[in-house]
Amino acid sequence: MKTINLHKKFSSFSKHWHPHQIAVVDDMQVLLAKIKDEFVWHKHEEEDELFFVQKGTLEMHFRDKIELVGEGEIIVVPKGVEHCPKTRNGEEVHVLLFEKLTTKHTGNVTDAKTQTNYPKI
Repeated sequence: MKTINLHKKFSSFSKHWHPHQIAVVDDMQVLLAKIKDEFVWHKHEEEDELFFVQKGTLEMHFRDKIELVGEGEIIVVPKGVEHCPKTRNGEEVHVLLFEKLTTKHTGNVTDAKTQTNYPKI
């Protein structure tokens, strides 16, 4: 049982769209990711996802709307809902993700950005 300093953890990596695991809570994992530009349209059939924006502004695109998520805000994407995270104007955004250990990075699609292994930091 130790405290986790998010600023130190974020400073330990630079790769975009590559989550790093910082904790496990029962069957859930806490991930940090740096994101920039556009991800991939996808959905998770069996898992919800929680995004907490630590730095910047996240655009969460849905097929029928866009939700802006600012610093200190969260958004929960329900299972089965197609979504595409994006950032604006080349901004790097830092997010904390809370999701089940079984959640696949790009859900129902495979893409060049798909990660299958999350480094533990």
